[in-house]
Amino acid sequence: MLDVIRAAGTISRVGLINATGFTGATISTVVRRLIDDGLVVETGRAESTGGKRRVLLQLNQSSRYAVGVHLDHAGLTYVLTNLGGSVVARMSRAGAGAEDPPAVVARMAGEVDALIESVGVKRERVLGLGLVSPGPLSPTSGMRLTPPLMRHWEDFPLDRALQEATGLPVVSDNDATAAALGEHWSGGVGGAATFAALYMGTGIGAGLLVDGITYRGTSGNAGEIGHSCLDVEGPECWCGARGCVEALAGPSAVVAAARADETLARAAGLADDSRRGRPSSVTADFAAVTRAARRGEPGARALLERSARYLAVAARTLANIMDLELVVLTGPSLAIAGSVYLPVVQEELDRAFFSRAAHPVAVRLSRSAATAPAIGAAAMVLQSELVPLRQGLRLPDNLADSEPVPVRSAGA
Repeated sequence: MLDVIRAAGTISRVGLINATGFTGATISTVVRRLIDDGLVVETGRAESTGGKRRVLLQLNQSSRYAVGVHLDHAGLTYVLTNLGGSVVARMSRAGAGAEDPPAVVARMAGEVDALIESVGVKRERVLGLGLVSPGPLSPTSGMRLTPPLMRHWEDFPLDRALQEATGLPVVSDNDATAAALGEHWSGGVGGAATFAALYMGTGIGAGLLVDGITYRGTSGNAGEIGHSCLDVEGPECWCGARGCVEALAGPSAVVAAARADETLARAAGLADDSRRGRPSSVTADFAAVTRAARRGEPGARALLERSARYLAVAARTLANIMDLELVVLTGPSLAIAGSVYLPVVQEELDRAFFSRAAHPVAVRLSRSAATAPAIGAAAMVLQSELVPLRQGLRLPDNLADSEPVPVRSAGA
């Protein structure tokens, strides 16, 4: 019920009956409970259609909140969202790096406290904390399938430790899946029923939503497009296979190729850190290559476009398998270089998507690409706490338009 109200913006009780198929008595009982709990409010009346004007309902956005945390080697991103998924506070801090996991957890707990206190939200209104990272999490085995830079996290039960440190319920997932959920929850995908969030941070992945339901697969590893093969004799990937999309197109591959070209490395400033004795960062170096491309450095532009072509082929493969109608480009690296990748991916799908005669595949750059995983992490909390999973429920395409335009009450 809450998800229908959230998706509609404002809707009457009759609209809820039409959207859900529940009886009027059930709708009346549930709506009363939601109002009593402060989750839903009545907000004026719809225009008259000849009879009594219907009372409209909407979420009480400030009644509950959720914390989202994106943990990566390169950085930690925190957001606090309200019940509707809108971000009310955010901050970025240094990543996990080589720190011991317990030390990082202690730091994260303090930063979560600071985030909540920064906007004066009462702690009891925070439903929980969503935690996402480059690999799926398990309370018994810590991070699984971790990238090389985070191997020391493999056997650490991060979600359980963070729950103890913050006192908040913790739900966890991988960052690409969370990014897709965040796009859906915040309304960034419109009415698209089947879409993918193509994610590029320090690695490459994809989150999949089918009819508004996150598809995770048997073990939570669905959408690992970064480890599909584009070249059976290609470079070895950290996952053990060869020719993976991530090994060919990921930020590390771009940076490695840039560093191998002395002229380009100098033009992008990649040699500066090593001269000054500072450790290099793939994220910072990828940003440096992107800046060089924007300045007109042809070698940098060529590297990004080559990466984009590989990513475009991976996007086409995913679109063919899932019969997608929308691909959203997201993640910290695409927040930096998305303007280069977007036209290349769109061109590939326009040219070679198998079902292009039946329908096109739209490609968009996320409006919140840098923080999408953290926003999705908070959305995971909202969904797990407030929206029971109902397989097969698809909201009507015209849900937002099914009610007359509301006339706001004087106190709304």
